[in-house]
Amino acid sequence: MKHLAALLPALLLAACAVGPDYKRPAALPPEQVRLTEALENGAVTPSPLPEQWWQLFKDPELDRLVTQALAKNTDLRVAAANLQRARSVLSEAGAARLPTSTAKAQFSNSRQVIPALGRTVTNDFFSLGFDASYEVDLFGGISRSIEAALADTASAQAAVDAARVAVAAETARAYASACGFGEQAEVAQETESLQTRTLDLTQRRLNAGRGTRSEVDQATVLVEQARAQIPMFEAQRRSALYALAVLTGDPPAAILDSAAAKCRTVPSAGEPLPVGDGQALLARRPDVRQAERTLAADTARIGVATAALYPSISLLGGASLGATQFGNLGTSNSVGYSVGPLISWNFPLNGAAHARVRQNEAIAQGSLARFDAAVLNALKEAEQALARAGGATSREEALRRAMTASSDAARLSRIRFDYGADSFLQLLDAERQRAQTRAALAQAEADRADAQISVFKALGGGWQGTSPAP
Repeated sequence: MKHLAALLPALLLAACAVGPDYKRPAALPPEQVRLTEALENGAVTPSPLPEQWWQLFKDPELDRLVTQALAKNTDLRVAAANLQRARSVLSEAGAARLPTSTAKAQFSNSRQVIPALGRTVTNDFFSLGFDASYEVDLFGGISRSIEAALADTASAQAAVDAARVAVAAETARAYASACGFGEQAEVAQETESLQTRTLDLTQRRLNAGRGTRSEVDQATVLVEQARAQIPMFEAQRRSALYALAVLTGDPPAAILDSAAAKCRTVPSAGEPLPVGDGQALLARRPDVRQAERTLAADTARIGVATAALYPSISLLGGASLGATQFGNLGTSNSVGYSVGPLISWNFPLNGAAHARVRQNEAIAQGSLARFDAAVLNALKEAEQALARAGGATSREEALRRAMTASSDAARLSRIRFDYGADSFLQLLDAERQRAQTRAALAQAEADRADAQISVFKALGGGWQGTSPAP
């Protein structure tokens, strides 16, 4: 008991931990996290970003696909497995706070021949034992390792959330891409049909002696150009569908019979995009949170390495029973015990332990730089996505107005041509302008949808309120 009392001050100091205490990096001032593009972009609003942003497109098939992807996507399953591993490592680190114990039972039989006596002596010995040890966390090495494991677990959780962001965005992007290529294929088919009618008219004029072979050839060129676009758009549509199937955890062939394969209209939010502000962006982005938790873990590991420079103290205790006959186990003569402290100290004379401390300090410095980079990258991606979305929206609106004007021009040119007021070349040029504008509008709609999805991905939304990691 006197020995244990002498260790009481050491036990009281066990809460002290060597190494630096982690402090979260200071937040950037408000003027540096302001989303400039959001202030100048009429297609967005500072309203908070909804948890499941894809529902803003009001497309039931898109909702179904994203929900399925968040439940079955293989990348998300990998991230969830990494999270489970981090939790197991945390449990292992926490177990170091508890005593370790071993139980043992042994029977030995020995025979010794004694020539002088002319006989063999047999000795039996039965023993039971129980040993326990407890490491006193005098310098906080165990506490720091638990602190690091806690931060690693939070980092793994942030990685799962980041995977959800990517899966939701890429699923929506693949769906919008398939719809966009489907729409462009339909536009090419409509253009081919229109140009075919013009070709028939031109051929009839030639047969009636009112046209020329050159006019027929020009009309034929427009028909074949439109026809050549159709298989290209169809191939790209199927390619996007195959990517969509894998994102949702299905074999590629399964997607061809789904509602997504029939989509021919690019989804649109139909209202200003809610983007929030820069502070909310940084708090929401999982990659920023992951970088911050990695920095916390690496800072804690400096303490783990520093604690190795100091001695470790363990409390040992054991009880045993030993007798030459099994029936005598438990008698007073068979009982033995031991208790006492064990102090071990690996003197860092060769400098290896100090080098490990410096290594962990350098790792923490690198993690701090990566955290700063994650913050700046989040702001950069948000600004870039907002700029592209603003430009894509303006371009689509301009082409929509141009489409209205070119349609009217083509309709009037055909009427004038029928009455002989316009030449065939004028009609051909008007129809060519209409077809080119319609194709450009279809492409602009696909670009706008892609830009809107990029905005939501850059904002880091979509992981809140979703199902737990599979």
